[in-house]
Amino acid sequence: MAAKRITKSAINWAALSERVPEHQRPQFLAFKTKSDGYLRRVLANPEKAPAIDWSFYKSKVPLPAMVDEFQKQYSAISIPYPPDTVKPQLDALEKEIKSDIEKFKAESNVRIQDYKKQLAHIASLIPYDQMTMEDFRDAYPEDAIDPINKPTFWPHTPEEQHDYVDKDAQPTHH
Repeated sequence: MAAKRITKSAINWAALSERVPEHQRPQFLAFKTKSDGYLRRVLANPEKAPAIDWSFYKSKVPLPAMVDEFQKQYSAISIPYPPDTVKPQLDALEKEIKSDIEKFKAESNVRIQDYKKQLAHIASLIPYDQMTMEDFRDAYPEDAIDPINKPTFWPHTPEEQHDYVDKDAQPTHH
C-alpha cells in the first residue's frame, strides 16, 4: 500500500466548530490555525523527491566508479510503507467509545428530565423577594427554621447546634 498524498484536510471544520463550547473557542481556533499551517507546509513541497543528477556527481567526483556504486545501492533501496497494524484496535476503541457516548447521552437525558422537573417546581414558587418565612417553610421544609419542632441557636447552622458532631474531627482520648 503506497502512501497517499494529503491534498486537503479530512476534518469538517464547520461541523466541528458548531460543537465547540464558547469558552474553548480560542483553543479550537489555535488548533485549526496549526492544522492549516501544517497542511500548507506539506503542499508547499513537491509530491516526489527531486531526482538525483548522477552525471553531475560523476563529473565532479574523482572516482566515477564510487558514484556508480552509490547509484546502484540507491536504486536497490526499497523502503516499504509501514503496514497499518493499529487500525483494528482503533476501530474497536471507537465502537467502545461510541457505546459509552450513547450511554452518557441516555443518562444525560434522564438528568435533563429531572432538572426540568426541578426548574418547573422552582418556577411555580413565589419569587424569593415576595416570599414570607411561612412560604419558604412550605416550599423547603427541610431547610426552613422550625422553632417549635426543631429549635436551633443563632446563626442556625448545623455547626452551631449543641448536638453537632464534626465527622472530620480526630477523636481525642483523655
